[in-house]
Amino acid sequence: MGTITRSFANNITTSGVLLPASLNNNSISNVTSYNASVATGNMVLISSQTASASASISFTTGIDSTYKEYQFWFINMHPATNDVRLVFNGSTDGGSNYNVTKTTTAFYALHTENDVSTSLTYQTGLDLAQSTDFQAVTNSIGNDNDQSACAVLTLFNPSSTTYVKHFTIVADTCDESDTQINHYFAGYFNTTSAINAVQFKMFSGNIDDGTILMYGIK
Repeated sequence: MGTITRSFANNITTSGVLLPASLNNNSISNVTSYNASVATGNMVLISSQTASASASISFTTGIDSTYKEYQFWFINMHPATNDVRLVFNGSTDGGSNYNVTKTTTAFYALHTENDVSTSLTYQTGLDLAQSTDFQAVTNSIGNDNDQSACAVLTLFNPSSTTYVKHFTIVADTCDESDTQINHYFAGYFNTTSAINAVQFKMFSGNIDDGTILMYGIK
């Protein structure tokens, strides 16, 4: 047996698995491509946008039949105006119009920093019934330097031309009165047309800062 063959054989277990010591390039960051059979995870980052005094943020590409589920992650959304909520709407025409009819629910749990108030409440002011208005993603957000909101919006099968398009939202907000608010929204776009674009904005004023990531879920 030659030297190279013996060295290779010494780095294989009896079950035929290569030992870590046999791999010189063992950093995943050095891999430039994968064989189609290699699993790379079920969440695929499609695009991201970071606000900078932005009137709105729109995703007009990447929402198609590739995935049955899409997630939007909101990181430290900070409003320019105090006491405003982040809202969103969908489009069936690639972003020319954001006016899809929707029906939704809304409830929240809250706890103030001073430990004076707690609540678990359905919020009729933030739900919609067959409305084309923008739907809330968060409760009102404070614009103090350290105040922001984070959330995850899940949109299910937006390219279906058979069913309505369901979505759920879980949001965490620090509001203008230093209150922790955990908000839950859910609903559906009441259309059998494909949803192929979405837009996010503050109910009033600009999005001063914050990043939105769009993932496709395999």
